Amino acid sequence: MNLLFEAFAWIFSPDRLTGSVPLPTAIAQHLAFTFGSVLIAAIIAIPWGWAIGHFGRGREVAVFLSGAARALPALGVVALLLELIPVSYKTLAAVVAFVLLAIPSILAGAYSGIEAIDRTVIGAGRAVGMTQWQILFKIEIPLGLSLLINGLRSATLQVVATVTIAAYFGLGGLGFYIMQGLANRDFVQILGASIIIIALALILDGLFALLARYAVPRTESRRRRRPTPAPISSNVGYAPSL
Repeated sequence: MNLLFEAFAWIFSPDRLTGSVPLPTAIAQHLAFTFGSVLIAAIIAIPWGWAIGHFGRGREVAVFLSGAARALPALGVVALLLELIPVSYKTLAAVVAFVLLAIPSILAGAYSGIEAIDRTVIGAGRAVGMTQWQILFKIEIPLGLSLLINGLRSATLQVVATVTIAAYFGLGGLGFYIMQGLANRDFVQILGASIIIIALALILDGLFALLARYAVPRTESRRRRRPTPAPISSNVGYAPSL
């Protein structure tokens, strides 16, 4: 318990505002890697996922590639890319690894959101004369937005935790304090940095949870909240004879 108190004291110490990597700078670097990687992954995965969900083709390939990408160790990918490209591009190598980590969850959320839509809704859109693009942008994307946000949520949480390894290659972030603490056997510093990373993950998780909740279309939300009517008993209105 004393170690936990010391870790919080380390976090809120004025010394964290100075030094080679001040804490606010480390947090900013960590979030920049996280949001930048997730944004690039979203640009790649979302159109791909929407195309798979809309046309119903390529799902097997997407599942295979997503599984393969999940199996890749981020640290190994960064190390391999650093061997293949000049050291001056080590930031690019790290971002590529984080993007590969984020793509599977976003891709799955994009196409599963469209696949989960009731086909009768799609048929109704076609029946009133909507084009394929109108069905995609006016029906499928709005109704599948909640699952897409959950995919973004999962990807962000994976990346925000994995970005810690960026410090192993001298790229900054909150992992800097963990690497420095390991070198100096400073367990208070290691725990303090870990607490901040956990706090960031929880905050981001809460924000995405709220976003997913309000992304549900109003009609769908009302339908989910509508209570199921109680069954009408066959004895209603029946007066037993005395």
